[in-house]
Amino acid sequence: MSDIEEKKNSFMTNVHPILSGDVMSARIENVRSQLEWEPSSEKSGWENFVDSFTRVHVEEIDPNLTAAEKIAIKTARSPLKRRLKNRHLQMIAIGGAIGTGLFVGSGSSLRHSGPAGVLIGYFISATFILCVVCGLGELAVEFPVSGGFTTFATRFIDESFGFAANWNYLLGCVCTLPLEMVSASITVNYWGTPKKYRDAFIALFYVVIMGINLFGVKGYGEAEFLFSAIKVTCVIGFIILGIILVCGGGPNGKYIGGTMWKSPNGAFVGENGAQRFKTIMSVFVSAAFAYSGVEMTGLAAAETANPRKSIPSAAKQVFWRIAIFYIVALTLVGLLVSHKDPRLIGTSSADAAASPFVIAIVSHGIKGLPSVVNVVICVAVLSVGNADIFGASRIMVAMVEMGHMPKWTNLDYVDKRGRPLVALGVMAVFGAIAFIAASPKEGEVFTWLLALSGLSALFTWFGIALSHIRFRAALKAQGRGIDELCFASPTGIYGSYYACILIAIIIGLTFWTSLWPYKTAPNATDFFESYLSAPIFIVMYFGHKIYRRSWRLFTPPTEVDIDTGRRETDIEQLKIDIAQEKAEIAAKPFYLRMYKTLC
Repeated sequence: MSDIEEKKNSFMTNVHPILSGDVMSARIENVRSQLEWEPSSEKSGWENFVDSFTRVHVEEIDPNLTAAEKIAIKTARSPLKRRLKNRHLQMIAIGGAIGTGLFVGSGSSLRHSGPAGVLIGYFISATFILCVVCGLGELAVEFPVSGGFTTFATRFIDESFGFAANWNYLLGCVCTLPLEMVSASITVNYWGTPKKYRDAFIALFYVVIMGINLFGVKGYGEAEFLFSAIKVTCVIGFIILGIILVCGGGPNGKYIGGTMWKSPNGAFVGENGAQRFKTIMSVFVSAAFAYSGVEMTGLAAAETANPRKSIPSAAKQVFWRIAIFYIVALTLVGLLVSHKDPRLIGTSSADAAASPFVIAIVSHGIKGLPSVVNVVICVAVLSVGNADIFGASRIMVAMVEMGHMPKWTNLDYVDKRGRPLVALGVMAVFGAIAFIAASPKEGEVFTWLLALSGLSALFTWFGIALSHIRFRAALKAQGRGIDELCFASPTGIYGSYYACILIAIIIGLTFWTSLWPYKTAPNATDFFESYLSAPIFIVMYFGHKIYRRSWRLFTPPTEVDIDTGRRETDIEQLKIDIAQEKAEIAAKPFYLRMYKTLC
């Protein structure tokens, strides 16, 4: 099938079934010509450049349709370009999840909970993230629509839940962008850079990140691929080096083994079981901040060339790669660095000198490498900031299409190159908050930005898992089955139930540890620094309920739209194709079948 035919068929799935005949053909040709926009040979280079910023026109929706139908159609026919490949998709997810949370933030977790507490918190988080990512993969393959997972909550759960979840995630992205740029500027302090030059570095990082996103989705994908390759190489190199150091192969020649887990350091922080439990619970918030970004595969689905092929493998492989990088790397960190090391305190949560990776290398007499790790930390924070701009700009487009933002904001403006220009402009304005780096109030601003984004990922993952549960319920209620799915989640609906229950428990227990923190008396500052995202979510959810006067908890499964936006519209042919693919896999050797199942 040619690219033109594929895009034509794709567009046919993005319009309402009431359209047919000449009206359907005219609209297909209109959108196809815009999707196929290329510089004209009859215009000068400057004229083509200016023309590329022209808005793609998409016809208005039939006003007689219901709100749910309008949302489904608008998000399905978004003019965003589909230029991301499988390698881009995998690296985008990895790039969004390997940043300061691993390289720097893990040091704070180690100091507060000990090496065993860190592993318990990050491992349990990894188990429910597997379920979330697999459920997201199933939904994203079936519905590669604008906004990705941010639209699923509105469609499959309830519009009020989707409104609250989307604003919560957007606030997290908006706050994380200046947070990451400030982190990068603090990182350069490792080399003794005077603080008066902090704004100059902020300006440099700001221009680089915004410039990448102005190149469109393909430029973003290539940049993220490069950033992530650097980070992955660094983590693998540290794992190899860490194993050598633990076994006594370092310059000091001293065998380390598990000495850091024994007295007087110990594997946990706390004098009794209750205190240790609280310290472990504090790790879950840090782990959520560190792992946030794995959901980017679902957000990028609308701009992926072949989601049916690339998203399933990306969903499964991303989990294994991140779990291995985090669990193995943090195990080695716990063996090489004492949780009582005063250097773990640092001057801020972005202080590269407080990175346990840097401390581990420095403590064992290796020179030169700490500077390399710090360069990678700079790349990591830029990568995460880059992903935030990409994610937030796409969410803004989807939120206008869903009616969660006013139409007059023009945030759904997408040009002929597939760039959401107005949304990128808004992110540029919020990114300018990073210039407080040279202000004496930097620490306070940094802390509250972190508070706004702290639990954001947990609410997002809960919404994804619940959306998967509601989608399966809608399939069953409408007499459909999972045999028509291009990709069924390996963890199934029970995995999504497990993720929802565990996330709800973590959010509840985080309330307890935030209200009665370890070692300090209850106080408002500590509570809101840890739990600010939760009351914001609650206020937005009930505020939308009151505004819409809609009191039902869930959209009835018989009313859920499970067809609009699907790329595969011939269900019977799809079933035949899936059965053939399963037969081909079954005929392969055991090790290949196992690899296909897991990866």
